[in-house]
Amino acid sequence: MRKNIFVAATLAAASVLIIAPAANANPARSGASTDPNACSSTVTALSYSDALDKKVVDGAEVSGLSSLAWDARQKAWVSALDNDGTTPEYVWSFRDLADPQVTGAPLVLKDADGTPYTGQTADDEGLAVLANGDYAVSSETEPSIRIYGRDGVQKASLPVPARFAVTGTTAAGEATANATLEGLTLTPDKKTLIAAMEGALSGDVSASGDATAHRLLVYTQVHGSWKLEKQIEYRTDPGMRIPEIAAYSDDAIVVEEASWSADAGNAVDLFAVTGLHKAADVSRVENLGDAPAKLTVKKTRLADLVDCPSLGAPALETQANPLLDNFEGMAITSTLPGKRYGISLISDDNNSALQHTRILNLVAKLP
Repeated sequence: MRKNIFVAATLAAASVLIIAPAANANPARSGASTDPNACSSTVTALSYSDALDKKVVDGAEVSGLSSLAWDARQKAWVSALDNDGTTPEYVWSFRDLADPQVTGAPLVLKDADGTPYTGQTADDEGLAVLANGDYAVSSETEPSIRIYGRDGVQKASLPVPARFAVTGTTAAGEATANATLEGLTLTPDKKTLIAAMEGALSGDVSASGDATAHRLLVYTQVHGSWKLEKQIEYRTDPGMRIPEIAAYSDDAIVVEEASWSADAGNAVDLFAVTGLHKAADVSRVENLGDAPAKLTVKKTRLADLVDCPSLGAPALETQANPLLDNFEGMAITSTLPGKRYGISLISDDNNSALQHTRILNLVAKLP
C-alpha cells in the first residue's frame, strides 16, 4: 500500500458491460495500436470516473479504498476501507463502475465480540466475496485473512505461515510493515482463494540484494473449510510492488505491479499469469532470492498504463499520465468474446486531498 512514502472515444457497448460479470456480451473494439484508446496491443482504456471521490454518505467519507469485488447478493460492487485512524473498517457498496453510485451506508467490520475493527487494529487491503456470501478480507497489519458474515461480524480466520508476520512483532516474522498481504482474489469457480504479498520477505532477498521474489498463498476449500494448499513464487520487475491480483479463470490471474516517485508519480503495469495449478509449491524453499529460476511462474506483460490515453482526467499531484493514481483494487468485470475481459481498477486516495478515489475501466485480451 502506498502511503506518504510510497473518454474522448470510449467503447460505449463495452462500457455498458462494466456493471456486473457477464458470460455473454457484444465484442469490444480492438485494442490494436491504431485505436486512440489503446494502452498497448492488448489493453484498451474505456473510461474513468471520480464520482466516488470524497463523497460523504451518512456522515462517513468514501475514501481509502484498496479492493474491488462483485457481491452477487447485493448486485453491487464492494470495496473495503484500508485504514484511517480510529475510523471503523468499512465495506462500501456501489453500482455502475462507469458512473458509480453508493447504494447506502457502509458495512462495519467487527471482531467476534462485536467490537468494530479500526485503522488502529486492521489495515484491510484485499476483499473477495465467497460462494456463501461471506466476505474474505486480508489485512496487512498482522497480516491476516479474516472471514466475515453478511452482518460484518468475524466468523473465522485463515492460517498464515509464521514467517509472513511483520518483522519485530514475532520471533519468526520476516515481512516488512505495510507490505504484506495486499492482494486477494477468488477464482471464478469460487473454490480457490489467492493472496499476494506486496513485498518480499526478508528471507527471500538474494545475496546480491534482489528483492523481487514475492509469495502468493493459495487456499482451497475442503469440506467447507479453507486450507492453505501451497505457496507460489512470482517475480516483480525491479522496484515494483504487488497491490492487487484478479483471477480471470480458475487457473490464471492478472497481477498489478506498481510503484510511486515524487518526480514521475504512479507507475502501474499489468501482467497475466497462467498455469497456477501446475505452478511449483515453494512452501519449503527458505530463500527464493537464491532459488532456481524454474520455480518462478512465468508472466506475460499486458500493458504499462502510463501509455494509456489520459481520457481528459485531471491530476492533483505530479503524474507522467494524469489518468494514473494510486490504484490498489482490481477486478475482472466482464467476459467478452475473443478471450477479452473487462478489468476495472480503483485507487486508494490515502484520505489525502492530493489524491483521487478513481475508477479506471479497461478491456484486455488475455492469454
